[in-house]
Amino acid sequence: MGCSVSSLAAKFAFFPPSPPTYNVKKGGDGKFVAVSTAASVPIPQGDDSSLNVHVIETKKKNKIVAFYLRNPYARLTLLYSHGNAADLGQLYDLFVQLKINLRVNLMGYDYSGYGASTGKPSEADTYADIEAVYECLETEYGISQENLILYGQSVGSGPTLHLAAKLPRLRGVVLHSAILSGLRVLCHVKFSDIYRNIDKIQRVKCPVLVIHGTEDDVVNWLHGDGLWKLAKEPYEPLWIKGGGHCNLELYPDYIRHLCCFVQEMENMTTEIHLKKIRQSLQLLAKPGTAPGTNTTESCACKTSLSCCICSCGLKFQHPKCPGCSLFSCSCLKCFSRPRCAKCCLSSCPKCCIPSCPKCCVPSCANCCIPSCRKCWIPSCLKCSGPSCSSCVCWRCLLCKC
Repeated sequence: MGCSVSSLAAKFAFFPPSPPTYNVKKGGDGKFVAVSTAASVPIPQGDDSSLNVHVIETKKKNKIVAFYLRNPYARLTLLYSHGNAADLGQLYDLFVQLKINLRVNLMGYDYSGYGASTGKPSEADTYADIEAVYECLETEYGISQENLILYGQSVGSGPTLHLAAKLPRLRGVVLHSAILSGLRVLCHVKFSDIYRNIDKIQRVKCPVLVIHGTEDDVVNWLHGDGLWKLAKEPYEPLWIKGGGHCNLELYPDYIRHLCCFVQEMENMTTEIHLKKIRQSLQLLAKPGTAPGTNTTESCACKTSLSCCICSCGLKFQHPKCPGCSLFSCSCLKCFSRPRCAKCCLSSCPKCCIPSCPKCCVPSCANCCIPSCRKCWIPSCLKCSGPSCSSCVCWRCLLCKC
């Protein structure tokens, strides 16, 4: 039943342009060059140094084509998985605009059976395709997941979330006119189908931006709304009023909101660093080790901001080193403050360092979340204690500076 359902869904999911809008051939220097087969599809000739054309072999033994567009001012790279009725030739102009306006490097690829890629499209093949392209980014350009944003449009949300669920330190994800799952687009069923994004998005550990048109008659807006509500780190969504399925790029809000997202992802290096520390500590933790035990002798942070060991997976928070306990943990559930005012000493105006390990354990689960951002880190020593001696709830913290 599962195979027949997947085959049925695949017939409705994949519509590669026929004939393809481009071909790939080798130039005189041995490099691959894309040649347009349609007068309306502009693809630069081989002397354009900003475009690299790759032919990548997947684990399914298909050879897929990928375009890498370089931006010399980029800090991040966008890996773009396109919709079901387009190929790289049709998308090249959009890639150039995104590369310039978002100030990113951009890697786009054709699925197996699309464009000049060999094979036939299927769910499993698209997963193998995006994995092969990601490996190419790592090996050819040295791009790590910390500097990568995955972008999935329509059916491209399937391979995008497949890869995102496997990369715990990914910088961000963009879902454009995305689907909850393959058959939910057709008949709203919940049995075996393809691209079960509804399950995979819950395993994505990075910010997720959802963009969807309110008048999308191919993939209902409820798909985007459902994915946004299921995301662990949902970014402010963009619901384009009157937008359809294939025209969202024409709305000014599209590029404006996308630019804001990319800029925020560029500026979240400190948070990413803290996440790395937490994950590395969990990997280093040995079975039988007491929760909260410091497993390293030297601090890994190299900046004045220091580090805060999140207690995800542990029972309480424990400073990694005496001079490095900035309480700026990004996980609200694990945030803790000292139990007593006496143990809240400050080595700098922005740092609150407990003098005893017992004070790193919150007295109750509800007392770990501050009521406002200003009370997250005390701005002076007087404001470093609770407002009443019998209460350790930091919702009661009232700064009088």
